[in-house]
Amino acid sequence: MPTNDPARTARALWWTRPFEATLLEESLPEPGPGEVRVRTSFSAVSRGTEALVAAGRVPASERARMRCPHQAGSFPFPVKYGYAAVGVVEAGPQELLGRTVFCLHPHQTAFVVPAEAVLPVPEEVPADRAVLAANLETALNALWDAPALPGMRILVLGAGVVGACAARLSAQLPGAEVTLVDRDPEVEPLARALGCGFARPDQAPGEQDLVIEATGRPEALATALDAAGEEATVLVLSWYGAGAAPVPLGGAFHSRRLRLVSSQVGAVAPAMRPRWPHRRRLEKALELLADPAFAALLDEIVPFEEAPSRLPDLLREPRRGCLRIGYGSWGDRHVQRAGARSGDDRPQFQR
Repeated sequence: MPTNDPARTARALWWTRPFEATLLEESLPEPGPGEVRVRTSFSAVSRGTEALVAAGRVPASERARMRCPHQAGSFPFPVKYGYAAVGVVEAGPQELLGRTVFCLHPHQTAFVVPAEAVLPVPEEVPADRAVLAANLETALNALWDAPALPGMRILVLGAGVVGACAARLSAQLPGAEVTLVDRDPEVEPLARALGCGFARPDQAPGEQDLVIEATGRPEALATALDAAGEEATVLVLSWYGAGAAPVPLGGAFHSRRLRLVSSQVGAVAPAMRPRWPHRRRLEKALELLADPAFAALLDEIVPFEEAPSRLPDLLREPRRGCLRIGYGSWGDRHVQRAGARSGDDRPQFQR
């Protein structure tokens, strides 16, 4: 049962039925040896995945694999879901007290977890940008799965957060020629900010060495296969949930010896797995967020108290940037800033 002690009480976001959410109060245990209590500053909404969760469209066959760390409830409903929280340690081991940390945790005002479940955020990474760590980790793993190499011609389909992260990482490969493809011409400034070229799907350049499909739309696979060069790789980063994916594997698919490869963040890419546990990969993602270009991916901050009323509509909108939830004074401070900027002096990417 909840208590009257603010330090021992938290509120969490729960999805209770399709696109209906509420805030529920719960009691927090006193941190034991090797545990921390974190007061949340920001959490990120993984728009594609969490839209499927909010809609109750997680396939029955994937419900066990889709469980995130510290999730409560079960699919489809009621469920407490989310995996990108940044906050400050207010109780726990001395070396972590007062540190800003990242944790794979649902949207909640405070939480108690094992100390090994949190990762300190590098000082050069702003707290409200650090929520991108889970998305960037997914993109990093995708480039390892491909693999993406210096000098390649790389096409990224889809300018959502994960696709944009993959585009930025690819653009930093020496000599790589990277094109970000999206149906919306307003994405072009974002592509330029990430160091990439831009094209509409009907103008996508062909003969690519690597094509990354990150649109979330199964029909984009046809564009991906058309753009791939001889013996090139098409890496599918999208997850279509319960939707069917018609893949045009006729025509020249076999004669051109194309490779269709999946990528999923739940397992470290095989080539790196012997040396890279999950924690090391996530630490690297946090380190990479020191790059100020990633600030271009940040979108609106929604105050936690408004999340149940606003998230259902926001998850239905075709927005691009990383939607964040702000908690307490951190969230209030950022929401109240006129012409909100986040992380540094780069403008947020908003539609």
